[in-house]
Amino acid sequence: MRIAIIAHLKHPIREPFAGGLETHTHLLARGLRKRDHDVTVFASTRSDKTLGLEAICDETALEEVGVAEATDVAFFREHHAYLRLMTDLASRDFDVIHNNALHYLPVAMADTVATPMVTTLHTPPFCWLESGVRLCRSPRATFVAVSEALRQLWKPIAPIEGVVLNGIDLDRFAFQAEPDPEPYLVWSGRIVPEKGLHFAMDAARIAGAQLRIAGPISNPEYFAAEIAPRLGPNAVHLGHLEHGRLAEVIGGARALLFTPCWEEPYGLVAAESLACGTPVAAFARGAIAEIVDQNCGVLARPDDAESLAAAAIAAQRLDRRACRDRAERHCDVDVMIDIYERLYRRLAAAPGRAEARTPIARSDLALAV
Repeated sequence: MRIAIIAHLKHPIREPFAGGLETHTHLLARGLRKRDHDVTVFASTRSDKTLGLEAICDETALEEVGVAEATDVAFFREHHAYLRLMTDLASRDFDVIHNNALHYLPVAMADTVATPMVTTLHTPPFCWLESGVRLCRSPRATFVAVSEALRQLWKPIAPIEGVVLNGIDLDRFAFQAEPDPEPYLVWSGRIVPEKGLHFAMDAARIAGAQLRIAGPISNPEYFAAEIAPRLGPNAVHLGHLEHGRLAEVIGGARALLFTPCWEEPYGLVAAESLACGTPVAAFARGAIAEIVDQNCGVLARPDDAESLAAAAIAAQRLDRRACRDRAERHCDVDVMIDIYERLYRRLAAAPGRAEARTPIARSDLALAV
């Protein structure tokens, strides 16, 4: 099939990944190309060229823009890039378009292209994207969510035809039957307030454990105010790691701390941890209960460092093989791509006649949890 993938533009789609959305888009494109699909990824300039890249603008993250009017510059750069893209796609020959952007224009302009479009919703509703979704009138537009928790948030706004849990490369996050001899906990992700690293640092201190931190400093003000003062011999920032090194660090830990301060739509780092055999201690928020169960994770009260510390201690007693088994059943990228392939074929079979499509059942699309 000829597949167009629309990426978001704030960060490049390449390693080291800025976050879960970049990881997901890269894995999806790479996996589809391995299956001999003709894939074109519309993304930012510094993205991975091996994905069939067509760059549509430079990265738009505020730290990338570097001017006083950064917000306005980023807004108009993205607006013009997606406007040009959607206008161009009207005359391009694709079987299906997969929209992974967080922007309003691809969905608002879906009716300007004859090609069927599937949009994966990766985030809770926010004003711009919600407006675009509400304005979408295309009979060829299909929406799926990355978790049941997220589907419930979007349900009053748009018809969500299924849930497709994100997948990870199980080979790159290899199983480690035993943790490192030197005990430590691990936290991974973008260092921003909504990811809650400060709670993880406090919980590790309460539990009497060293915490190793992996991830980019995406919010320097938050890092300076909340994270840097907590760093020391028992709380070490390792930097922004490539996947190979990240897997080693996660796999060597006694448990991973997962601390979202918002309704996390999925939680890719938790899936990566399970693949390595590392149990998860997490705030009970968002979609985490769809990723872990009682055999591989312990949930804590949200925003409560003491509760998280107790969960971290309890998680270390869980069986590491059970964690890997859970990842193999529910977090495999190949299973995710199988589902998307079925969806693509269904949409391409009747691209102009929405009434000819049978509804997409959750049992058909979702990775059972």
